[in-house]
Amino acid sequence: MYRTHNCGELRLQHIGKTITLAGWVQKVRKMGSITFVDLRDRYGITQLLFNEQLNTLLDTQPIGREFVLQIKGNVLERSSKNNKLPTGEIEIEVTDYLILNASATPPFTIEEETDGGDELRMKYRYLDLRRPTLKRNLELRYKVNRSVRNYMDSMGFWDIETPYLINSTPEGARDFLVPSRMNEGQFYALPQSPQILKQLLMVSGYDRYYQIVKCFRDEDLRADRQPEFTQIDCEMSFVEQEDVLNMFEGLFKHVFKDVKGVEIVDAFPRLTWADAMWNYGNDKPDIRFEMKIKNLKEKNNTHCQVLKHTDFKVFNDAETILAICVPNSSEYTRKQTDELTEWCKRPQIGMTGLIFVKCNTDGSYKSSVDKFFNEAKLQELAAFCNAKTGDLILILAGNENRTRKAMSELRLEMGNRLNLRNPDEYKPLWVIDFPLFEYDDEGKRWNACHHPFTSPKPEQIHLLDKANMYGEIKANAYDIVLNGTEIGGGSIRIHQRALQEQMFAALGLSKSEAQEKFGFLLGAFEYGAPPHGGIAFGLDRLCSLLGGQETIRDFIAFPKNNSGRDVMLEAPSTIDNKQLIELGLEVKHR
Repeated sequence: MYRTHNCGELRLQHIGKTITLAGWVQKVRKMGSITFVDLRDRYGITQLLFNEQLNTLLDTQPIGREFVLQIKGNVLERSSKNNKLPTGEIEIEVTDYLILNASATPPFTIEEETDGGDELRMKYRYLDLRRPTLKRNLELRYKVNRSVRNYMDSMGFWDIETPYLINSTPEGARDFLVPSRMNEGQFYALPQSPQILKQLLMVSGYDRYYQIVKCFRDEDLRADRQPEFTQIDCEMSFVEQEDVLNMFEGLFKHVFKDVKGVEIVDAFPRLTWADAMWNYGNDKPDIRFEMKIKNLKEKNNTHCQVLKHTDFKVFNDAETILAICVPNSSEYTRKQTDELTEWCKRPQIGMTGLIFVKCNTDGSYKSSVDKFFNEAKLQELAAFCNAKTGDLILILAGNENRTRKAMSELRLEMGNRLNLRNPDEYKPLWVIDFPLFEYDDEGKRWNACHHPFTSPKPEQIHLLDKANMYGEIKANAYDIVLNGTEIGGGSIRIHQRALQEQMFAALGLSKSEAQEKFGFLLGAFEYGAPPHGGIAFGLDRLCSLLGGQETIRDFIAFPKNNSGRDVMLEAPSTIDNKQLIELGLEVKHR
C-alpha cells in the first residue's frame, strides 16, 4: 500500500502505531541534526521527524518543496504541539522514506497567501489548486452540489441530461457555434441554457426535472461571469408562480442549513420590480442595509414640495432627482465630499456632480447648495428624506436611467464605506412582477425582458393585441437575489401554441421565422402541453457568495481568464488546415 492513513487523520489515539503516509512536501526545516518535514495531501498536513540517522541520508537524497514522498514511521506525541492543525498533537518519527517523484521549484509559493499573480497561477492552475484556499472553495462547491441533489431527490425531481449540441436559439447572448463535419456548412450551437429542452420534458410528462448543467454564452467577462458556467436548472408541471417560489425557497433554505449551518426561518421578502428599481436603483437590491432611494422629482416633472419654485438650474433641468440618506455621516469633511463628487464623475458612473446636505449634530444644516436653499428649506428636504440628526444626504440629478443607475452604485459604495455589507450576513429576497418587454431604441423594436417563452400575467394576456400597451404588460417571472447579486431566475412558461405565436409576433418574428426556429416547440404544444414553470440558479455565483468572495473564478476548477482564454491549455487555439478542409471552413481575419 502507498499509505495506511491520510495526512489529516492521525491523532493521539494512534500513538505507538506504525503507519505509512504518502503526499507532497509542504515545508522542510533543518534543525541541527534533525529535520522536520510537513507532508500534505487533500486531507491535511502531518509533521514528520527525520532523526539523526535519516538526516544524514537526506544529505545524499535531498527532498524539496512539492516532492511526492512515501514514508513509514511511528506515531509519537509532539513535545511542542500546534493547535492550529488537527494533527498538531502528534508527529511521525520516520523509519524509511521513498521519493515517488521529484519536483521542480514551483513558480510561486503554494501557501494560503501566495506570491503568484493571477495570470501565473492560471497558467499553473494544477499547482494553484493545491493551495488550501482553493481546496476549501472546491469542497464548498461539492457540498452545495450534494445538498442540492439530496433536496431535489427528496422532492421527487428526476435528474435528466440534455444535449450540448443543439440549434441556435435567441437567449439574449451570442452562441458558441460548433461546425458539423457531416453536414457541411451547418453548425451546432452550445446551449445558453436547456430552456426549450426542459419545457419539452414537461410536454413529455416528466413533471419534475432538474439538472446541474454546463451552459455557454459568448459574452464579455467580469468577476461573476465565465463563458462556460453551471446552472441548477429546474422545471415543474401543473404549477403557478407561488408553487415555484415555495419549492425553491425551500431548496435555498436547505442548502444554507446543510452547507453553512445557517438556518433561515422567515419567508423571503418579496419586492416588485418597480419598487426595487425606485427604492434601490436596480432589480437585484442588497437589503443588508437600508439607505433607500428617495425620489425628489419624477419623470413627469412632479417635484417634491421642497424643490418647487427654486432657481437652481441643475434641479429644474433634471429629468430625475434622487437622494439617499447616509446614517451617521454628517461629519464628512470637505475633502471627503470632494472625493465622493469625483467618484460620481468617473466615466463608469457618468454624473456631472454630487450635491450634499449635512444634518449636523448641533441641529444646523449645511449643504453644497446653500446659495439656493436656506436652512429652513434644507430642514424641509431633510424631513422629506427621513434624515436624522448626524445624517448625510447625497443627491444626484439628471437623465432618469443614468441617474438611477448612478444612485444605485453610490448607495452600494456608501454601504461598503460604512461596512454595512457584511459577507457573513445573508439577506435573500424574491423580485417579482418584471416587465414582459423592454423597448430597444436603437433597433426600434420590443425585446423580451427574460426570454420569449415567459408567460404574461394571465390578466394581461389580452394586452398582447395592443402594441401601444406592451410597456404595461408584466411577466409571470421572478428572480431570487442574495446580498445584491441575482443568483436565480425563472418564470411560468407559455404552454399554448396560439399564445406562443402571439408572443413571437410581438417580438417581430414572422410566422415563417417562428416556424423555422421553433417549429418543434410549437408543434409540441399541440399535443397536450401542461402548464409549467421553473427556475435556474447560478451555481458558481451561489458558491462564491457562500464562500464570501466576489469572483466566481476561484470556485471553478479550471476557469478562463478575463479574455476568455485558458492560459494553461492555451485555448482557444488555431487548428491545422486539414481540419479546416474537413469542416469546409476557411478562416478570414477581420
